Amino acid sequence: MVSKNFYYRLIFRVVMIGLTSLGAAFFLLKKEYLSGGILSAIFVLQLIFLIRFINATNIAIAYFFQAIKNEDFTLRFPKETKLRSLNELNRSLNLLNEVVQEMYLKNEAKEKYYQEIIKQADIGILTINKAGHIFFANPTMERLLNHSPLNHIKQLNRVDENLYKLFSKLKPFDRKLIEMTTEREQRQLAIKSTGVVLNGEELLLVVAQDIDKELDEKETESWVRLIRVLTHEIMNTITPITSISDAIANYFSKNGEMVALSELEESHVKNTVKGLEVIKNQGSSLMDFVQSYRSLLSVPAPDRELVVGTDLLNKIEVLMSSGGKWTGVDFSVQCHPKDLEFFLDEKQISQVLINLCKNALQAVEDTKDGKVQLIAGSTTETKFIEVRDNGPGIPAELMEEIFVPFFTTKNEGTGIGLSLSKRVMQLHGGSLKVHSIPDKETVFRLTFN
Repeated sequence: MVSKNFYYRLIFRVVMIGLTSLGAAFFLLKKEYLSGGILSAIFVLQLIFLIRFINATNIAIAYFFQAIKNEDFTLRFPKETKLRSLNELNRSLNLLNEVVQEMYLKNEAKEKYYQEIIKQADIGILTINKAGHIFFANPTMERLLNHSPLNHIKQLNRVDENLYKLFSKLKPFDRKLIEMTTEREQRQLAIKSTGVVLNGEELLLVVAQDIDKELDEKETESWVRLIRVLTHEIMNTITPITSISDAIANYFSKNGEMVALSELEESHVKNTVKGLEVIKNQGSSLMDFVQSYRSLLSVPAPDRELVVGTDLLNKIEVLMSSGGKWTGVDFSVQCHPKDLEFFLDEKQISQVLINLCKNALQAVEDTKDGKVQLIAGSTTETKFIEVRDNGPGIPAELMEEIFVPFFTTKNEGTGIGLSLSKRVMQLHGGSLKVHSIPDKETVFRLTFN
């Protein structure tokens, strides 16, 4: 940044100071005190001028960095000075100041842009420190928590005591559901948190979302699907009963009057008996259907205990291979690590796995080199059990229907197996998910949190 002229001048001054100091020492040793005194005085003046010369550069640089620190970009250094060696330095500092100012303005514009996005977000966002001070809260968060402005989590105590307790105990990677009650309404909030570090300070980034709308939509959608399936099943059962009852009624009445016994034909009586048997069978089917629905609603709470994953999978393997029906299918089990343990109700989960394995084995019956795998494993956050097969898969249009009670694509069965399995996993605090690629793989995954 500094020109060669600056260095030359500096070297010249240092040389002159050296020569002056030698001259002063020489005359003083010769006891020529007048000449030695004059040279000593010149030596001191040269030192003063050298310090001022160097300070001129240092002061300019110091002013520059102080201005940058204070975000003051109005500072300008003169392009022409008495010290020509500083002109190039001043020009460089002015150029650097312009570059830093441009970068600052760009970053400021980006910051405002991101802040505006956060303000317009449909989810609530806030950051708090360990002392509970809130550094930032977007308008959505203030609306969800029913308080504005938000400066400290203690303010939430005025809104809902449980809400304050939840926020005061939040830790990184927590996920909470809370039903918040205000004077006007009740709402369910899903809250997630994660740790961040800003300027060396540990903060907690909290995200909140009102899930009432989503829950209502899902509930309505589930009811629509359930009613559609129920209507289909009930109509399939009642339609034959209605038509047979109408045919039998025509045997015994004409024009609104009873038919005399003498007019009845033997075929009418036989058909009536057959019709009543059909009505009885259809009624029994309808009763079984209702009983299946009752069983779906009355799943007992799980009696959980620690179960070794390897033992559980081996039992399922024995049960699946004992029938001998699927001898052409490659059925295998894997558990990693070998000592993996699950906290579950063994009877309930065994029934779920048996149901899923049977479905998988049926799916690969007609598949060349059919394979079914029962796999247990774990991640950093969860443990899981998967049932995999390489059958034809589940069509995309049916993916959302398979867990609907009584929905089935089979000729046999009630269609509640997967619904019951999902309900059991919900009671275990876990989930049952499905992933399918037609003609490649289908995976049902039981996740235990």
